[in-house]
Amino acid sequence: MYACTTACPFVATGWVEVGTCHATYPSWGSECSDWEATLRPEPPHDAETVANVGEFHLIHRVTAGRAQPETTVLGPGDDAAVVAVPDGRVVASMDVLVEGVHFRLDWSSPEQVGRKAAAVNLADVVAMGALPSGLLVGVACPPDTPAATIEGIMAGLWEEAAKAGAGIVGGDMVSSATLVISITAMGDMNGLEPVTRSGALVGDVVAVTGRLGWAAAGLAVLGRGFRSPVGIVNAQRTPEPPYEEGPRAAEAGATAMIDVSDGLLQDLGHIADASGVAIDIRTELLPLHPRLLDVASALGGDARHWALTGGEDHALAATFPGPKAVPEGWTTIGTVRAGEGVTVDGRTYEKPPGWEHWRA
Repeated sequence: MYACTTACPFVATGWVEVGTCHATYPSWGSECSDWEATLRPEPPHDAETVANVGEFHLIHRVTAGRAQPETTVLGPGDDAAVVAVPDGRVVASMDVLVEGVHFRLDWSSPEQVGRKAAAVNLADVVAMGALPSGLLVGVACPPDTPAATIEGIMAGLWEEAAKAGAGIVGGDMVSSATLVISITAMGDMNGLEPVTRSGALVGDVVAVTGRLGWAAAGLAVLGRGFRSPVGIVNAQRTPEPPYEEGPRAAEAGATAMIDVSDGLLQDLGHIADASGVAIDIRTELLPLHPRLLDVASALGGDARHWALTGGEDHALAATFPGPKAVPEGWTTIGTVRAGEGVTVDGRTYEKPPGWEHWRA
C-alpha cells in the first residue's frame, strides 16, 4: 500500500508519516478513516458480549490482580470501599461521560476512552490542590456490548488512575440503552487548604499550565474525517492533565484554581463570578505550540480561538498573588482586576467562551 499524501494539508508540515496510512485513495479526506480501521478492526460478530460473560464475572475480570495505592484500605469486592484520608478531609468530584457526547468508539480505542474518563475526573481533584487517592466507577451499557470493549475501558481507567497515584476502589455495572461511564474521584488535601474558585483578588496574575487548544484541534481534525497528526488527535482522545501541578500551585499560594474542561474563557468566568472580580487575558501571552499553529493553518482554523475556548485539555488555570508567586512551568497570561466577567485584550470576546450542555 502507498501512503495517501496527495492533496493532504498536513504534507507541507511533514506530519503525514509514510507507512502509517494504508488507504489507497488518491486524495486525503474522509477515506482516511480506513487507515485506523486497519489498526483497530471491529470485533467479530460472534465476539463475547457482556451478556455472555455476566455482570459478576466481568467485574472480577476487570478488578482481579490490580495493584492499589497505600490509601486503599479495602478495595473492590465488598459492599463499600474504605479509603484512608491522612489529612482528615476528603476531596470528591464526579463526572458522567456518554457515548456520542463525550467520546466515540470509532474515534478512540476502549483504552483511550477509559484513560479520558479517569483524567477528566482526576483533573478536578488536583485543581483543588489535592492528591488523588481513589475512583469509584459506574458503567452502564447495552447487553450486546463486546466484553472486550468494557475490559479495554477498565484497563485504561486503571492505567490513568495509577499515573495520578490513585486506585479504583469500587463501582457498579448495569444494563442501559447507551454506553455511559460515571466516575467519582476522591483526593486528600495533604495538609494544604483547598484552592477554590472564589479566592481570586484584584492585583493577582492569571497563569496556566498544561496544553491549551490541543483537544479542540484534535476534534476539528477528527470531525473532518482525518486521523493525523496523531499527537493532536490523541490530545482529544486522551487528555494529559498536569496532575502534579495542582498541589504545587496550592503550595505556592494560588488564590483560586480550576481545570480547563469547558474552555479557558468559560472556566475563568467561573473564577471571576465566584470571586467577584474581572479577569483580562492577553492573547500575546497565550502558549500556542507550533504544532497547533500548523494544524490551524492546514484546516483554516484559528489556534487562538481553540486555546481560548476549546475544552477537554484539562489544563490548570490559577490566580497567584503576583508574578513572583507563579511556579516554574506555569505561564502568566493575564491579570485580575476590579469589575466582573472575562475580557480578551481588554474587550469582550464576541464568540461563545466554551462548551455548555443544552446550549444551541
